Amino acid sequence: MAGGTEVHDPFDINDDTLREECGVFGILGHEDASALTALGLHALQHRGQEAAGIVTLDKDQFRAERHLGLVGDHFSDAETIGRLSGKAAIGHVRYSTTGETILRNVQPLFAELDGGGIAICHNGNFTNALTLRRQLIRDGAICQSTSDSEVVLQLVARSRKGKIVERFIEAITQMEGAYSLVALTHKKLIGARDPLGIRPLVLGDLNGAPILASETCALDIIGAKFIREVENGEVIVCTSTGIQSFFPFGKQPARPCIFEYIYFSRPDSIVGGRSVYDVRREMGRQLARETNVEADVIVPVPDSGVPAAIGYSQESGVPFELGIIRNHYVGRTFIEPTQHIRALGVKMKHSANRAQIEGKRVVLVDDSLVRGTTSVKIVQMIRDAGAKEVHFRLASPPIKYSDYYGIDTPVREKLLAAKYSLEEMRAYIGADTLAFLSVDGVYRSMGYEGRDSANPQFTDHCFTGDYPTPLTDLSEDQDLVSVPRLVEVG
Repeated sequence: MAGGTEVHDPFDINDDTLREECGVFGILGHEDASALTALGLHALQHRGQEAAGIVTLDKDQFRAERHLGLVGDHFSDAETIGRLSGKAAIGHVRYSTTGETILRNVQPLFAELDGGGIAICHNGNFTNALTLRRQLIRDGAICQSTSDSEVVLQLVARSRKGKIVERFIEAITQMEGAYSLVALTHKKLIGARDPLGIRPLVLGDLNGAPILASETCALDIIGAKFIREVENGEVIVCTSTGIQSFFPFGKQPARPCIFEYIYFSRPDSIVGGRSVYDVRREMGRQLARETNVEADVIVPVPDSGVPAAIGYSQESGVPFELGIIRNHYVGRTFIEPTQHIRALGVKMKHSANRAQIEGKRVVLVDDSLVRGTTSVKIVQMIRDAGAKEVHFRLASPPIKYSDYYGIDTPVREKLLAAKYSLEEMRAYIGADTLAFLSVDGVYRSMGYEGRDSANPQFTDHCFTGDYPTPLTDLSEDQDLVSVPRLVEVG
């Protein structure tokens, strides 16, 4: 939850989506640790495209490479991988929800402590990091970044416990929010998952080398074996002699983030024992059962709407067609010099397949609706291609509340569903009809009868407003503006 003023261009083609969080990867005891970490980060690139970093341990020497940009831009050549020598490594891909996009915020972060060095990377968001950071600075801490992950390093450094694992545990027990952490010390690869398991973390193995990663797709790319998910509230410690687990928070029911299934995880990943692809397809089936309409063709908004559209087509019996073609070569940094050109921006990313649309009643299927600005342009694009009717269907409930756990949602007043009724939203995007999957429909897609309001099975606050942890920084109205910061300009 970074401070500062939020500025958005209403014609930005990349500004009407849920921003990815981050991805983490770690491996211990393999000759090709850095190369395998780079490959794992490639598989996790969908979780963050702003920056990437790798830290390795070569005997007693830590080595680091951290860059702004994509993994493939910086970690695909033999020279870079060669510099990152060592048999242990951790890596991170980043989309910032806390801290500016500057090199000193790129993870893994590293610190020399009494007893040795430690590198750490983090997926998620601490909801009390600003409160703790202010107190640390008052007590004399020198912060080198604006990342909430640095707070963990500061707390580890200040712990009076004897062993590094004890110091790490003492640090994270002071943190609130959602997180998966991977840390590397001189002898250990450490992973931790928040008490509710909101953010994902899995354990794998490659020929005896333990691996920690955000998703199973990072194991698949290197041919590693999936062992199990790291449990909610678990601290897992990997050494050359084996693996130990600690549960400093005690056992409690897990509440993983529902958006891992709806949006964030790659379709080929297995999350919580479920195929993400199968869940999204089932959400499409549930959507058809709840909101079916007479139509001639089912068209996904690529790529996020494809599995749900397949499920909708299978349930409704209406043919599935690729009525929109996506250009995969559009970068995030395209310079749009005038408002007129910016207004055409959506056509850079999506174009209508007229032969599959003209004269037909079209059901457009997407995974979610955030601001609605892109949906307006896509609906108009389908109409311009000759569609007789355009019916918009969303394979998730209306997003009415902001996220504070690592998803960069807009402030609540900029969420379309928080401002308007269903009919007002339909009129805004220009569709003939508009409908969302119900909250219970999401849970039915996951194999439940519905949402247990007394003990919800997932973290679903964006739909329900049910935040499962304290939001300390929000309640304290914290703002990083009051903390002096270095602005990097080159």
